[in-house]
Amino acid sequence: MIGYLEGSILHFETDGILLLAGHTGYEVFLNPQVLERIRSQHSHNDIIALYIYYHQTERQPKPVLIGFQSLEDKAFFQEFITVDAIGPMKAVKAMGKPISDIALAIEKKDTHFLAGLNGIGKRTAEKIIATLNGKVERFISAVEGYDSADTPPMTDDIRDIRQQVEDVLVEQLGHSLASAKRMVKEAFERNRAISTPEELFDEIYQENR
Repeated sequence: MIGYLEGSILHFETDGILLLAGHTGYEVFLNPQVLERIRSQHSHNDIIALYIYYHQTERQPKPVLIGFQSLEDKAFFQEFITVDAIGPMKAVKAMGKPISDIALAIEKKDTHFLAGLNGIGKRTAEKIIATLNGKVERFISAVEGYDSADTPPMTDDIRDIRQQVEDVLVEQLGHSLASAKRMVKEAFERNRAISTPEELFDEIYQENR
């Protein structure tokens, strides 16, 4: 099972990239937001890293690889596809907005916003809310209009720091994603002055000593 790929971009496609990892080229599907971000920040032969969702079933015998730039995005995607009638390919096309905005719409039961996602009509939007409402609040981060007093302002720098530390906690230290997010959140609640990954690790492990 492929869970992570790091390599160079051989070719941009309409719905993803051809990624050279080792001596093998992988067709990786990307949601519209991630694809546009990679297009704007990278050129051919640039090295990038992606977390991979590997999809293959009897009905879909050809393996499909879907790429994400963070474990958080992958985790949200895996929640999203638990909704009846939303398979992996439909989900990746629908995720053209930030996951925090989609999660906020789910928690606020905003059918209009969800129905506006690519391939998602009103009936499917209602299914999304019925299935996921109350389950995706952890993906909401500093969205305008959302009252979350226990979350520090989510600047780009803070977002990067949180992501770096969460990735290390999960990939290198063996914590679950949910546990890593809880540890990071509680560290920021105790100390809102954290401004580097090192300070965040110090705060996390000071509490756990």
